[in-house]
Amino acid sequence: MEVIEYFLDENKEHWKKQVALADWRAAKFLFELLNDMRKFEELLGKGGKLFLLVDGEKIVSFVTLTRQDCIRDKSIFPWLGFLFTYPDYRGNRYSEKLLEYVEEEAKSENYSIVYLGTDHIGLYEKYGYVYLETRKDYWNDEVRIYYKKL
Repeated sequence: MEVIEYFLDENKEHWKKQVALADWRAAKFLFELLNDMRKFEELLGKGGKLFLLVDGEKIVSFVTLTRQDCIRDKSIFPWLGFLFTYPDYRGNRYSEKLLEYVEEEAKSENYSIVYLGTDHIGLYEKYGYVYLETRKDYWNDEVRIYYKKL
């Protein structure tokens, strides 16, 4: 298995189709954003990255590292988003491995903290994330904001 950065990979169409196979509403939305880079940058900011943990030609897990996310607050960044592990690979801590990789990427970009928005309780705490607050997101849904110091 290896981590690749979607936007730097020459096999984007293949990986985009793999993202579309995810049975998760947010993954379908990510697929739409990957098909419209103007919208991707408008919602997530310029220079956003999509990291894929891959096993051969299959995506195991994916996550974004972006300037913006579903919470419209430009004063807090960067954001980890769209974290997903495909069902066949769950239970092996692949999400944790990918989070660690992306946290190191954020550190290499001189960030000392990362944020994420979720409706999960108890998932990200086990990876060292701390609950900050709950806010309304872009679609007016309640989202829990977590952060982690790097």
